[in-house]
Amino acid sequence: MHLLVYGPGRLGGAIARAAKDVGWTATLVGRPGAAGERVAAPLAGVVIEASAGSAVAGNLAHALAAGNRRFVLAASAWDQDLPQIRTLLLAHDAAAVVAANLALGAAIFLRLAEQAAAMYARAGGFEPSIVEWHRRGKADRPSGTARHLARRITAADPRWAGPDAVGDGRPALEVVGIRAGVAPGTHLVTFDGPGESVELRLTARDRTAYADGALAAARWLARDDRAPGFHPFDAVVDDLLAATPTTAVAAPA
Repeated sequence: MHLLVYGPGRLGGAIARAAKDVGWTATLVGRPGAAGERVAAPLAGVVIEASAGSAVAGNLAHALAAGNRRFVLAASAWDQDLPQIRTLLLAHDAAAVVAANLALGAAIFLRLAEQAAAMYARAGGFEPSIVEWHRRGKADRPSGTARHLARRITAADPRWAGPDAVGDGRPALEVVGIRAGVAPGTHLVTFDGPGESVELRLTARDRTAYADGALAAARWLARDDRAPGFHPFDAVVDDLLAATPTTAVAAPA
């Protein structure tokens, strides 16, 4: 398969290397010229958007104009352009997998945090919070993963207002972002109660997990005709989990 990857930075480079490792090819596309000029995009099996959030809508339009119809949106901080991007996809009968975090471990971590939030809400007396830590150069704060975590936690525990509902009278879920060093990303979810505190932690060691998830999403898109519009990465994860056999570990004699 040939991938068209927008964003030749850390994530885009990791995706291109992962594609090469599985025998695929990839074309990396950088920013437009100073005057906005750009050559036509090539036709690819799947387009992966891994650039800055502010560039997503323009890059999508550029790829659609060349006839591309399958997308993986791996960038973050483009929430403000969501209606425009949805309209573009539907107008061109194009499908896109969308994820705040494309790593399989992160996707399962999001589910665990949501389930834990529901249980601690029922237990009473536990207050959730989120701390995320990324490299100094990461622009968006809080991270896309932290915002998605907040949405899932507040959906399961409606005592708290999430990032889309602040100001409705409920206390806002505490979400703190740290920008320091070079680490790819750490997300800590804490449920603090009387006499005890429970933590769930996700730590990215490098970007290979994100790249592997991007390739899994590309395979999912290419395997069948998908309905136009957005598709959550959860659909890809469900597919992967269903296809992975469980090996029982024998008990010691």
